[in-house]
Amino acid sequence: MSYARVLCVGLVGVSGHVVEVEADLNTGLPAVVLTGLPDTALNEARDRVRAAVVNSGQTWPNRRITVNLLPADLPKHGSSFDLAIAAALLTGAGDLPNGPLKDVVMLGELGLDGAVRPIRGVLPMVAAAARSGVTRVIVPLGNACEAAAVPGVTIRAVDTLRRLVDFVRGDDGLLDPPPTGAAPPAAGPDLADVAGQQLGRYGLEVAAAGGHHLALFGSPGAGKTMLAERLPSILPELDDEAALEVTALQSIAGVLQPGGQLIRRPPFQSPHHTASTSALIGGGSGLARPGALSLAHRGVLFLDEVSEMSGRTLQALREPLETGQVILARARGTTEYPARVQLVVAANPCPCASPAGDQHCTCSPYIRRRYRAKLSGPLLDRIDIRITLRPMRAADLVPSDGSVTPSAVVAEKVCRARNAAEERWSSNGWRLNAEVPGPVLRRPPWRLPPKDTADLRRALDRGLLSARGFDRVLRLARTGWERNSASGGRGWMLWRGPVI
Repeated sequence: MSYARVLCVGLVGVSGHVVEVEADLNTGLPAVVLTGLPDTALNEARDRVRAAVVNSGQTWPNRRITVNLLPADLPKHGSSFDLAIAAALLTGAGDLPNGPLKDVVMLGELGLDGAVRPIRGVLPMVAAAARSGVTRVIVPLGNACEAAAVPGVTIRAVDTLRRLVDFVRGDDGLLDPPPTGAAPPAAGPDLADVAGQQLGRYGLEVAAAGGHHLALFGSPGAGKTMLAERLPSILPELDDEAALEVTALQSIAGVLQPGGQLIRRPPFQSPHHTASTSALIGGGSGLARPGALSLAHRGVLFLDEVSEMSGRTLQALREPLETGQVILARARGTTEYPARVQLVVAANPCPCASPAGDQHCTCSPYIRRRYRAKLSGPLLDRIDIRITLRPMRAADLVPSDGSVTPSAVVAEKVCRARNAAEERWSSNGWRLNAEVPGPVLRRPPWRLPPKDTADLRRALDRGLLSARGFDRVLRLARTGWERNSASGGRGWMLWRGPVI
């Protein structure tokens, strides 16, 4: 037999596609030709596979070998096809029977010694195989725990090409994924560490309850960073669908922790203020990689010292914040990554940032305006809550009663508010108030009474508020109602300008 076909999976962004790896061996000058839009790493598989086959004790077929990756018009990249190419070559040469590998997806990178090494993106690859009806997948041993997180698929693992060859010949078996226990809860920062700043704590709670973006302004030491870092501690755990999405993105980026457990805690990304646009949004040669924005999907993206960041980088956030996804167009194709995040920004009032407050500021009005202009109007218009934190007082640092509210207590109220919102909007496919389109809130039965929106309508007529801002205030008012209800109170959280 001079022809063989096995299955693999290729990734474009987070979307996986089952790829048929065909191998045809014919007479002619010995050579290996790869077709099907392979990238440089995949073209180099010819030498990796040859060395791995020979060092695994197999005979390399000295014939003209053509390896085709179907569909041929889909770009292929990476080293995840090595194991499938080796299996197709050995099967086409007649060294292996084809039966045991029928309808089995094989993933893995080959070392020159025949070892099967872990690869990136195994979780979305296995999920794509499951969606295509494939129920058996062979992965590297280092990726077995991660792959086993996908339900409905039988995962077997290999550590060497020799083990795969012995399995196909019936001499030995494959490895089972190692047992994994539940991931221990991460001990993150707690709201109990924050002294004072009741307005900031309240804004953080409302932002968590409705999924709203948040901006924190104030002098150094006021607690902006402390509050932002504690937002994940009051967010509920991710459900199965969201956990798969987040874990898949971490796997593609190659930052998934050893063990491969599903990520249940909302991710937290805090890139440095010197980060480039590609580092924040995503990029790279060939097909683009996810940036910090996508790695914070279903979690929190915190931009500290936001006024020190490049204006061009900040403006790149505008479209993803509205659509919840990043679309990166490159020469080799277009890649889409999910990016539904809660944005939290923090900034000082001016470059000198005197801890004593504005009365000791040495900056001119022009310098202060230019410094704040980094956060442009269109970007600020997408941020629902803006809070100015006052400098700390001694009474705040050492409260007389010693009582502070920990994250666990606040998280319970946030969970109740989110459950109320999901119960209301689930029939429409929304889970958070921040996801509800504005026209829905402006029409019965969700339209607020005219007396409650009188100030809001006057602000819109006077140009103090945009139409987008009008809708965001309505969403925020709905969250305020649910938050107050969860705390035993009543009443709308009405608009009082840019600071709540």
